[in-house]
Amino acid sequence: MKVLINKNVLESIVTNTSPYLEKRDLSAITSHIYISAKNGVLNIRATDHEIGLAYKLSNVKITDEGFATANGKKLLDIIKSLRDDEVTLETVNNYLYIKQKNSKYKLPMYKFEDFPEFPSIEGKSKFNIDAVMLGRSLKKILPSIDNNNPKFELNGALLDIKQNYINIVGTDTKRLSVFKFETPTENEFSIIIPKKAINEIQKLFFDKIEIYYDENILIAQSANFEFFTKLINGKYPDYERVIPKEIKKRLKLNRDKMIDGIKTISMLSDQMKMTFSSDNITFESIIEDNSEAKTTVEYQTGLDENFSIGIRNRFFIDFLTNIEDDEFELGFNDSNLAFVVSSNELKTVIMPINL
Repeated sequence: MKVLINKNVLESIVTNTSPYLEKRDLSAITSHIYISAKNGVLNIRATDHEIGLAYKLSNVKITDEGFATANGKKLLDIIKSLRDDEVTLETVNNYLYIKQKNSKYKLPMYKFEDFPEFPSIEGKSKFNIDAVMLGRSLKKILPSIDNNNPKFELNGALLDIKQNYINIVGTDTKRLSVFKFETPTENEFSIIIPKKAINEIQKLFFDKIEIYYDENILIAQSANFEFFTKLINGKYPDYERVIPKEIKKRLKLNRDKMIDGIKTISMLSDQMKMTFSSDNITFESIIEDNSEAKTTVEYQTGLDENFSIGIRNRFFIDFLTNIEDDEFELGFNDSNLAFVVSSNELKTVIMPINL
């Protein structure tokens, strides 16, 4: 194999495929990037078996067709060190050579035949959805998804497809976020997308994309790339039961004023007490030592009597930084019960800290 390719294009692709590599076992074929030059197309793939990404490039010079693999991390380090000029990739005697003018690097290859096949869309259902909107929706509930919960289903986002809308849900058991995405739907079903896959979807779902799925795999294809992720099998909690059916008090609050108040407290403490009175909101740190942070924001809440809640600062900030409007709604029943913050399609239920 011998290929000539622009350095910046190659670096961008190898960078994007880096999160898909096996990092722990460097002897595994999946720690390598797979490269194929065939029929005028350069194909570059990476997968750790759980997720995978492949790029197809036709604007490269293929002198000799063939196949190669290379350790993804070492290949990226080499490419980054090169100048902004054309790069030659060439295989000789089971080695991949990376050349640019007077610079030359050699990396050992594994057997390309051992590289895992990517799943096929054959036999899978097509998911008719605006991929850009899906990526945007997943981003909004991403902070609420747990990372290493023993209940594997909580380490992903639930896509609960209903008639003419989709609820996209994430929870870490201390809070639960739901984004309601109104769109025409053909079938009612649900899938759970792993958090790791959602992080990568944010970087990819911008072009015209076709999405396919079955009970185990989700595949996204565009003109330039193919992405897949295994889905999480399991029964997601009944999230609708967590959302309060009735709300006693609802407040319209200003996003920027709330962010300013919370950030003042976050200088010293990651937990706080918020007290709402008729004409102001007081933010106070919750700290075990004798240090203290406190600030008051003037704001007409319209409440007849004071109301206080304890909260983890990050939970509120995660919500506020994921909304576009200047105002949002806070709904509560009792200081010891879960309260709800909402803005348009996004709603987050938060368990308070006992004061």
